[in-house]
Amino acid sequence: MITFLARGILALLAATCRLLPVRGAEHLERLQASEAAAIVSYWHQMQIFCGRFLLMQVRNGLKISFLTSPSVSGEVPAAIIRRWGAGVLRGSSKRSAGQALKDMYDVLVGQQTSLVITPDGPTGPIHEFKTGTILLARMTKVPIILIAYAARPCMRWNSWDRFIVPLPFAKVAIAVAEPFRIPPGSGTDDLGRLRQELEARMAKLVAEVEAAVGE
Repeated sequence: MITFLARGILALLAATCRLLPVRGAEHLERLQASEAAAIVSYWHQMQIFCGRFLLMQVRNGLKISFLTSPSVSGEVPAAIIRRWGAGVLRGSSKRSAGQALKDMYDVLVGQQTSLVITPDGPTGPIHEFKTGTILLARMTKVPIILIAYAARPCMRWNSWDRFIVPLPFAKVAIAVAEPFRIPPGSGTDDLGRLRQELEARMAKLVAEVEAAVGE
């Protein structure tokens, strides 16, 4: 029942919002055409429209799975994702970091399916690109594709991630960045620099969508 209500509320909200043409959508179109995999990332606060946009691409043929929380709170989003036809990889506090990486490696390399990861989730700090996503990209040799969205007007929850909730009839902008590949030969000493570069790229993308809804 909760899943049904959540889907209905999201669908009603999306129906009232004015979605601008997606900038950079061709990057996902090329990914789909090549039947390759990528790590698709957006900030934890941007779940609503970034997630919805990706789920709509599933119906267009994009192979993608979402990494979701292992907690009870993750049950509803996992059920919504499955109903759209996408895959779900549940995190687990009982599995080791090595086993978790193995599971994600199997999705990206074994199944050739893209994986959605919120790189500052599930507990923050906000807008900090955790190195686990970078290590996974280096290990699997798949690109990282960043996505961002902004809405005006919107409200932000009083949570660690300042979760963005568009208000009815909001203007919504979504942007997709070109794929970013971890340079060959990168080692652990490069993780800090790579994290800063990805955070800067995401900040630029966020500024782009915020400017679009402010026009």
